[in-house]
Amino acid sequence: MTVLTSRLLASLPGIEHGFGTRNATLTQAAMASVKQIHSDVSFIAHESGCIGDGDAIITRDPGVAVSVRTADCFPILLVDRDTRAVAAIHAGWRGTAAGVVTSTLARMRNEFGTDPRNVFAAIGPGIGACCYEVGLDVARQFGKTEAGKLDLAMENRNQLIAAGVEADRIEKVGGCTFCHPAQFFSWRRDHNSAGRMISFIRIVAAGVEAGPT
Repeated sequence: MTVLTSRLLASLPGIEHGFGTRNATLTQAAMASVKQIHSDVSFIAHESGCIGDGDAIITRDPGVAVSVRTADCFPILLVDRDTRAVAAIHAGWRGTAAGVVTSTLARMRNEFGTDPRNVFAAIGPGIGACCYEVGLDVARQFGKTEAGKLDLAMENRNQLIAAGVEADRIEKVGGCTFCHPAQFFSWRRDHNSAGRMISFIRIVAAGVEAGPT
């Protein structure tokens, strides 16, 4: 498949989303985006285009797709079932250490009244613990005392749960980007020759059918 989807998010009416692969033809031209800086900074989007420097975008405006680009970092998509707010998050190790999912949920609460217990989350493809070796400086950011393998997907899942998202409303979609070169780009594997994969989510406007963006 060129675009992966979450079973959980697909079960929610009026939501269109996707996790791009290296074979997808998705473009951010008609989506809201950010210049990603590995932070916990989020923006509220009301229209397409680059909003600023940060790593998460939130909207409650129908028809506005919020998006991130990844190639080993994890794309995370959130939906508040009750307030109809959605978010797209870029979570590398720096953003994860900074708590980007936690800060995004807090922004959703402040702006739209989101209760994390009403949030559904999908964690897209990224580099798995099978392939992600980190040094001591990075390991210490996650409470570890020695260098070794780091499971960023699990770190983000744990942060979502700690913030109040129900464990059975979090889904991991896709495999390890490093392990599957035919399906995914990987910066750690391909370095500067690696492309980027686009992940997005939007509330479908009334009277508009969902379809490729």
